[in-house]
Amino acid sequence: MAESGGPSLPSARPAHTPLLRAERFVWLTARVLEQRLFAHRFLNGGADPVERALDAYRNEDGGYGHALEPDLRGPVSQPLHTARALHVLDAVGRCGGQRVERVCRYLTSVSTADGALPAVCPSQRGYPLAPFVPVVDDPPSELLATGPVVGLLHRNEVWHAWLFRATDFCWQAVAALEASHPYEIEAAVAFLDAAPDRARAEAAADRLGRLVRERRLAALDPDRLDTYPVAPGYAPGEHHFPHDFARTPDSLARAWFTDEEMARSLDFLAAEQEEDGGWPVRWRQWAPAPALEARAGVTIEALRTLRAYGRYVG
Repeated sequence: MAESGGPSLPSARPAHTPLLRAERFVWLTARVLEQRLFAHRFLNGGADPVERALDAYRNEDGGYGHALEPDLRGPVSQPLHTARALHVLDAVGRCGGQRVERVCRYLTSVSTADGALPAVCPSQRGYPLAPFVPVVDDPPSELLATGPVVGLLHRNEVWHAWLFRATDFCWQAVAALEASHPYEIEAAVAFLDAAPDRARAEAAADRLGRLVRERRLAALDPDRLDTYPVAPGYAPGEHHFPHDFARTPDSLARAWFTDEEMARSLDFLAAEQEEDGGWPVRWRQWAPAPALEARAGVTIEALRTLRAYGRYVG
């Protein structure tokens, strides 16, 4: 008997569509969480199965661990795992209530002196993790970790005492961005797209858009990738594209790119689907399991972006 809230599968679907190919890849390779998230997003699956799968990663301290973010292995809670959990809860409309109150208490407990989040806490030491993720005794505040979390909580109208100082940190960090790298810009956009002060957010986004174009942080012509720099420490070919910054048409970052630039970017994204149905991981791969686990999430996000822009995916 099918589980209540499971995916609703049509009796016949066109063969070999991008969505059907991705679905086979997910059933073949993904963790239960990503399988259920895929079913929720694309197959009319329920939210309850997604939340039950996510609970397997939750710890008693209110944070999340157990390699929810594949590049950090081990059981301990970390801000990056917890940010991923909030992303999942947001995707299924469950980013609120007591579950998020517990998350906010965890975030408060690991925040830095200025109220922001580090990317990785020292408790990760001793467990496997990507070599490009440093573990230090006194980790610094990171926009990379804080911006997406604060943006998600504001978008879901969550109010918690921790948010006030974390929001202030994000405003200051965004204003200070100059010689940045693309992931920091993505984190800034995640914050600005949901920040309550819309006029301030629009002004900050306009400045960042000019920075992205001046520093050539977005590859605007996928046919000439060799002419765009890759940030120090990135994997060869780890470029970022307009769709990486503007994941939906209503993102503030959409104004940074012309219609033609965005169309080329989406064409490139669609063409990246590989023979097995999944999308590739563009960042540095350091072990087989994290790379495989990450691909399912990358595949779901690629389909979500294409669908948001009205591209037919299945």
